[in-house]
Amino acid sequence: MADPVLYSFRRCPYAMRARLALAVSGVRYELREVRLSHKPSEMLSISSKGTVPVLQTADGAVIDESLSIMRWALNSRDPDDWLAGDDPVLIASNDGAFKHHLDRYKYPDRHNSEPVEDRDLGLLFLQELDARIGTAGQIGAKPGLADAAIVPFVRQFAAVDRSWFDAQPLPKLQAWLAGHLASNLFERIMLRVPSWCPGERVVVVRGVVLADSHADVHRPDE
Repeated sequence: MADPVLYSFRRCPYAMRARLALAVSGVRYELREVRLSHKPSEMLSISSKGTVPVLQTADGAVIDESLSIMRWALNSRDPDDWLAGDDPVLIASNDGAFKHHLDRYKYPDRHNSEPVEDRDLGLLFLQELDARIGTAGQIGAKPGLADAAIVPFVRQFAAVDRSWFDAQPLPKLQAWLAGHLASNLFERIMLRVPSWCPGERVVVVRGVVLADSHADVHRPDE
């Protein structure tokens, strides 16, 4: 049976959250890195949205929402009980108002926005997260789906002006972010691969989490 295929873009926070869940679940899949300026027709033919991530499962089903990919992977296998750490309301706040302000803070020319105003409005969500992080250093009792779903977006927000972010009184959030970014799991889902082209070398990711973690690159006929 063919492996599931994930169309992804390394720096996209939605694609990062999907890869994190696929990694922790241990699902083996083919990774197709997409150039957003030249999206492959193979991806567009199965998902007209034209955004990543898009997962085509081994039986041909198409999942083109990042949270749905996360839950699909974790429903297949959830060795670290990430689903117990789901928080749909908090994730909706991240994907709604916080993402709105993040985009306008990061890309003010594109949105004709006032970046400082959007930065300060985004800070309200960061303060909420800082208050939510408990003694375990995570949003819940231990790392879970909500942490993985949100951390790529906080990473992007922090990177806009790192000096400003580091100066904010958000000690628990800053430690939380640093811990996730320094983790073996995050390092491995950020592997660099060439942009995918039909007929060229295939990247198969398997067992990305824990000591079993590695990616194989092979030719289509191997």
